[in-house]
Amino acid sequence: MRKAMSIVTAAVMATTILAGCGGGAAATTAAPAEGASKEAAETTEAGTVANKDKPLVWYNRQPSNSSTGELDMEALNFNDKTYYVGFDANQGAELQGQMIVDYIKAHAEEIDRNGDGTIGYVLAIGDIGHNDSIARTRGVRKALGTAVEKDGVIDPTPAGTNVDGSATVVQDGSLEVNGKTYVVRELASQEMKNSAGATWDAATAGNGIGTWSASFGDQIDVVASNNDGMGMSMFNAWSKENKVPTFGYDANSDAVAAIPEGYGGTISQHADVQAYLTLRVLRNMLDGVDVDTGIGTADDAGNVLSDTDYKYVPEERSYYALNLAVTAENYEEFTDATKVYAPVSAQLDAAAHPEKSVWLNIYNAADNFLSATYQPLLENYDDLLNLKVEYIGGDGQTESNITNRLGNPSQYDAFAINMVKTDNAASYTTILNQ
Repeated sequence: MRKAMSIVTAAVMATTILAGCGGGAAATTAAPAEGASKEAAETTEAGTVANKDKPLVWYNRQPSNSSTGELDMEALNFNDKTYYVGFDANQGAELQGQMIVDYIKAHAEEIDRNGDGTIGYVLAIGDIGHNDSIARTRGVRKALGTAVEKDGVIDPTPAGTNVDGSATVVQDGSLEVNGKTYVVRELASQEMKNSAGATWDAATAGNGIGTWSASFGDQIDVVASNNDGMGMSMFNAWSKENKVPTFGYDANSDAVAAIPEGYGGTISQHADVQAYLTLRVLRNMLDGVDVDTGIGTADDAGNVLSDTDYKYVPEERSYYALNLAVTAENYEEFTDATKVYAPVSAQLDAAAHPEKSVWLNIYNAADNFLSATYQPLLENYDDLLNLKVEYIGGDGQTESNITNRLGNPSQYDAFAINMVKTDNAASYTTILNQ
């Protein structure tokens, strides 16, 4: 597996690209990318593309207001070759919530460990300002009936400690199983943020479950987490030994492997499809072909996705992979989280798709999902798509730790950006505009 870390000179971008017609007997000029103007596709007089006009994919963290969730359309329309790649957060959140409900219904009597008629759960929240984290918190609360609305939407605010049911951001729910009605209560929830400011912090989650279990352990019947990194930390620290089902998100390899050991389940956000889309969109923009090539329509190597793999929302310029529930019934299908997706695993011809240089960052090198699952997938796809990618790992705390290493963007043909905070798109676009 190649890890491209060297810096290369930006390639000259041709104003037209010849593509073979159906039978290969003639050649035509490829259509410009969706929404692209003829002028934007042309090179500058110096023979190189201006940084502000190069392909850009925001991924995993969608440019948006961290308080309201409103999309940052200025960032998403930075140029006519800018897109976002992520997953359908709301669909995945609903899946996670339903997965927990289904498990409780199937095991209610044994789950209620102290027999008090209340199914108590604790919730590890990743980042209170992250759209995906907000969606997952809402999804769990909606499914379990513990949601409280604020300004017309479910309040995702951490409840703190709520053993007595007095918190105002959640309420007690109820669930009927085999004629018996159980109270469902969010006993505690908090943002797992460490002292240095990094969110989605697994160590903090492990410490958190230690504190909760010491205070009200016999009331904890279910552990829920916004991701598997935090979920597995809590599982290993406490819930595995105490046989408390734990539910996460991301389908990380260690979490999937733990399902037969008592990990309740997880959600695959189709990381294989996301990683492919992240680099495929850049490849298409660099080739000057329609953005749908190799995605919704087959490319010259036969790569193509189905409408059950992803959806595209034009007004948001965003590609979203669709999620899958991973449980005891199907976990064996997900044991290798870094395996490329078969429908898009064909090598592109280097003559038709020459090597290009991409600068790509991961907001936090210690993030379990991005570093252990997403990046290995990217490293597989960069070979298949003939992209020489420089991978930059951040500290999970400050944008400057990343942007300081984008000192000479002219050396790259395209960019894939994973922000620390969703509000901070301008930290990157300002550099590209210089």
